[in-house]
Amino acid sequence: MSDPPVLVTGAAGFIGSNLVARLLEDGRRVVGVDDLSSGSLANLAPARARHAGRFEFDRLDIRQGGLARLCDRLRPEVVFHLAAQVDVRRSVEDPQFDASVNVLGTLAVLEAARHAGVRKVVYASSIGSYGEPDVSELPVDESFDRPALSPYGVSKRVALDYLRTYELLHGLDWTAVTLANVYGPHQTTAGEGGVVATFAGRMLAGQPCTIFGDGEQTRDFVYVDDVVHALVLAADRADGQRLVIGTGQRTSISQLFRALAAATGYPHEPVHAPARDGEIQHSSVDARRAARELGWKPWTTLEEGLAATLAWAAEMAER
Repeated sequence: MSDPPVLVTGAAGFIGSNLVARLLEDGRRVVGVDDLSSGSLANLAPARARHAGRFEFDRLDIRQGGLARLCDRLRPEVVFHLAAQVDVRRSVEDPQFDASVNVLGTLAVLEAARHAGVRKVVYASSIGSYGEPDVSELPVDESFDRPALSPYGVSKRVALDYLRTYELLHGLDWTAVTLANVYGPHQTTAGEGGVVATFAGRMLAGQPCTIFGDGEQTRDFVYVDDVVHALVLAADRADGQRLVIGTGQRTSISQLFRALAAATGYPHEPVHAPARDGEIQHSSVDARRAARELGWKPWTTLEEGLAATLAWAAEMAER
């Protein structure tokens, strides 16, 4: 096919697989890459079945050189860079591995992109990169800047510096979307939004659920379809900008537990354990700049998103 493809790193992961499905439904030609260390080909099975003629998957580690050859061969128009080490706890335990994936991996993506003449890189970052806000500062916007509390946060911030530098040196356009706590179908228990997947899976199986800390810590939970929409819009808008993506609503972990327990008929109380290192207490974002620059807003309520997530989790449990 003659139309230039778009390339998605981390394509078999949670957000990546949802993005691939959306791009294919939009009629795009898509190349997905993933080393399958945490992603799963099962996440891509529906897209591969429905759009076999417009979807190519390559199993590779972005750090090992194969991405540059792939980009040189296919000349993608846009690269959506989602491949990452996303576990805060693992970054604390093994910061060198975290930096290898999130810093050197991003550098490899940028090098491959510039050599192949890629028009733009859309980069997925995290609000967890920006340290602990005071409750009075919430919701935070793009001006919020506080030192990261984990090596994961540091690595995601460093990647933004590389994006800016590659724009200055090589004219490579970019947009970074800084995501709140994403949840939805295809999610694993890793990452900042993984508590939804963890609770859902354990409740459906009738297993104990653990809340770390007192449960009053709050997060801004944003549904994956809304996030994917922001990524797609960013391919053609907001060059050279970092935009925060979230709902602006704070939900405590205890509230989340109660909502999922009510939806699943889960009869047990949570088990409490000590709070974990590197995690912030409260988070929510002000996405008004994304509304202006992308024409984006979240449209999925927490109740709707949790219902869709539970339906998907129940279907997976039956397989």
